[in-house]
Amino acid sequence: MIRTKARTPLRVRTVDARIRRMTAFALPTMWGAVAVTYKFTCPLAQQGALGARIVSSAVFFAVGTGLTVVVRRSLLRELARVGEVAQAAQRALLRPPPPRLDGLAVAADQLSAHRGADIGGDLYEAVATERGVRIVMGDVRGHGLAAIGTVAAVLGSFREAAHDEAELGGVLRRLERALHRYQRRRSTEQCDGGGGGGAGPDAGFDEEFVTVLLLEIRPDGSVYALNCGHPWPYRLGRGIERIGGGDPLPPLGLLPLPERLPVLYCGRILPAEMLVLHTDGVEDARDAGGRFFPLRAALADAAAALPAPPSRPQTVSRSQAVEPLAPESLVRTLRGALLRHTGGRPGDDMALLVVRNDRHRVPRQGGGGAVKSRAWTVS
Repeated sequence: MIRTKARTPLRVRTVDARIRRMTAFALPTMWGAVAVTYKFTCPLAQQGALGARIVSSAVFFAVGTGLTVVVRRSLLRELARVGEVAQAAQRALLRPPPPRLDGLAVAADQLSAHRGADIGGDLYEAVATERGVRIVMGDVRGHGLAAIGTVAAVLGSFREAAHDEAELGGVLRRLERALHRYQRRRSTEQCDGGGGGGAGPDAGFDEEFVTVLLLEIRPDGSVYALNCGHPWPYRLGRGIERIGGGDPLPPLGLLPLPERLPVLYCGRILPAEMLVLHTDGVEDARDAGGRFFPLRAALADAAAALPAPPSRPQTVSRSQAVEPLAPESLVRTLRGALLRHTGGRPGDDMALLVVRNDRHRVPRQGGGGAVKSRAWTVS
């Protein structure tokens, strides 16, 4: 027989919370009653002597101090509970990617321009599918808490479409439809509740758009992309270079997608090489003097620490192996550099996602030690 833990009814929990709040104010209330009683009934309090005034002042000062302390503690506890709920909701929306996906090491981070918020208008996600690892990186027009609804709509659609759609173009069309549904729903809510034809604080919502970069990294390291107005990623290996190129598609929500969606082949990432995806807030971050953040120079310094990928399979002992730069180390380094550059106050949301190819090509041995074929295996 399975025993389950009995849950306290919501009404009982609510009553208990009210009782705790009332109990917290019981002592200061009692102090206040004693002070008022003292003021109006005690003969000493009616006297105008200096000693009597000092005693009265001390009594009321103690009461005021007690009330202030209790109210402050209650507000801090309530603020801490609200903060915990908000952080849990934000982590569920923009959850960190798993450290490994189908032989790829992954790390990500973001900075919100809204003080006190953990997420803003930037979005990212990486999922392993039957066709390879699919990644989305996006940037909603605007920043801060106002863009969270659009982030939720796009991410929710991607997490389903990445597994359901056979082609990358199908994933992008699903994102566009999800964005349009969300925009229509928001417009309807504004018209129904605004009372002014949608001229509320969120007027102009229909003009909201999202830049999106979709990547598909296949088991052999081949990279395919669809870009809707987003910055192209960098590849770190023997050096540093941007992958992709050409004219990107318009951002989602700005113009309808064309009937034909040409998926771009962006080459391959070899073992130990990395892809660095980012939003435009990273390169547009400015310091106090108005200088932009030197992202390419920062990545070039990191690329210098990368081991050169082997030109052909070779046997390397564990003692001779060079540990490649970890994605989380690169993300942490870039985050620190961005905070120093902006003085800890970014003017726009920023997001980074780094992928390292941890798949190694090793010879498959046949009889007698002869090499029969070569295959990609995941370490």
